[in-house]
Amino acid sequence: MMKILLGSKSPRRAELLRNLGYRFEIAEINSDEEFPENLPVEEIAFYLAAKKANAFRNLEADELLITADTIVVNDTKVLGKPESESDAVQMLLDLSGKTHKVFTGFSVKIQGGITTKSDVAEVVFDEISPKEAEYYVRNFRPLDKAGSYGIQEWLGMAKISAIKGSYYTIMGLPTHLLYNELRKFPALPQIH
Repeated sequence: MMKILLGSKSPRRAELLRNLGYRFEIAEINSDEEFPENLPVEEIAFYLAAKKANAFRNLEADELLITADTIVVNDTKVLGKPESESDAVQMLLDLSGKTHKVFTGFSVKIQGGITTKSDVAEVVFDEISPKEAEYYVRNFRPLDKAGSYGIQEWLGMAKISAIKGSYYTIMGLPTHLLYNELRKFPALPQIH
């Protein structure tokens, strides 16, 4: 039986993997989120997911590692995690009334190699007032989230008018792609 390691501190990714029906352990990975300046925006999350997987130690034969990264792109500007509450408020005001893209990449690494995939979804925000942005940032503390918001929280419920693509890609893990990838490993406990 293979053991799954999730190389992410995100409670949302852990919840999604658990809800897919898999048991796993959290693995700590020390990797920065720097990427080459000339990298096309649609390749950044893919690049960072693979970078995290490659920063982890060598795996045992019975281990499988999952890493992931999510970025938000507004026009051509990459929005990572905010540096402060005021930065988070400004990001939300920049996204207000616009359509932006969310890219999430993930890697599945085993002793013999690595597979990396990514997915994109579009998000349409209604207008967000400064008061609403400040309320959200103060009460939901989205400093650990790319683009300064979680789709599953108040801002997502109150201000997202449309999405095109997977809700779970926006949440931080393209579960439909990951599930299909994990099914390729017969040593993992299969749920059907």
